[in-house]
Amino acid sequence: MTPTRRTLLGAAGGMLGTAALARGATAQSFPFAPNQRYPDPAVQVLDPSFAKYRIYSSTLEQVATGMRWAEGPAYFPEGGYLLCSDIPNNRIMKFDEKDNSFTVFRGPANYANGNARDRQGRLVTCEHSVTRRVTRTEKDGSVTVLADSFEGKRLNAPNDIVVRADETIWFTDPLFGINGEWEGSRAQPEQPTTNVYRIGTDGKLAAVITDLVNPNGLAFSPDEKKLYVVEWRGTPNRSIWSYDVNADGTVGNKTKLIDAADQGALDGFKVDRDGNLWCGWGSNGALEPEARDVGGRRVHQLRGKSEDLDGVMVFNPQGKPIGFIRLPERCANLTFGGPKNNRLYMTSSHSLYALYVEAHGAV
Repeated sequence: MTPTRRTLLGAAGGMLGTAALARGATAQSFPFAPNQRYPDPAVQVLDPSFAKYRIYSSTLEQVATGMRWAEGPAYFPEGGYLLCSDIPNNRIMKFDEKDNSFTVFRGPANYANGNARDRQGRLVTCEHSVTRRVTRTEKDGSVTVLADSFEGKRLNAPNDIVVRADETIWFTDPLFGINGEWEGSRAQPEQPTTNVYRIGTDGKLAAVITDLVNPNGLAFSPDEKKLYVVEWRGTPNRSIWSYDVNADGTVGNKTKLIDAADQGALDGFKVDRDGNLWCGWGSNGALEPEARDVGGRRVHQLRGKSEDLDGVMVFNPQGKPIGFIRLPERCANLTFGGPKNNRLYMTSSHSLYALYVEAHGAV
């Protein structure tokens, strides 16, 4: 039998639903086979303190594939499923743990990027191009617009989002979704700065951080007294900044917690109950200044090898790297899920990966 795209995807992922294949699943996918040896060598202990989070008999799984750029995972324990964005394909995908199906949850999805579950179990979403707004999907399926402008001007491109225990909603607003045509439509920014915003329980929008250049992922410490934010540009390397959260919802005491290596790229991340930061990691795309001979051509190659950088870097609360999970694709974002909140889901380029760990998500 001549292999078809469907049979190839089925062999590679083993868990793609027919709806995912039916609607634009034309992105490249990669054959993947779980490691047969325990402990899985993909889980690397960089510091002895990380060893307690590794499950000896747990291995990395590719649970879905066929996306173009996977982002924004959010887990819903009531239904036992995970939603994630496939941004260039303009859709939100659903992975159901009960039957391992992978189907289209919403499409078109206004180029959704970051997603989160609020305290009532509703989906909140960053629509980071065209509509350029933050929405909430109600239990009846209707959509409520929570924010689309600030001080009379349109938001830039809402990116990542988190819901605090007090039910305030925090999100980043860089330029990525309006910088080109790949993840939406090119547009001129109206905001003078790229901010981190807070939506109060009264619905009012406040800019809590205005001095970061393209803020990206964000998360709170387990006690929610600190806010961590990735700055994509503006420092020599990508960084995570730490802020103290004040009682009135403002932040202060800006401190650099993590400075990525000049080859590394911080993106989305989550915090576990012990305060460790589990960070999407990969090449930042920087090129070597000098071209090298490759097959008779002078080529400016990447600084660092993608295969050495792609994965999840884990930092302790003091910002020290303690563990690394190697992935065959660049990891943009991740979340904790599963019935016990100890299954790490990683949205990585074309695929969704999962790994059981001895850690639990802080929220």
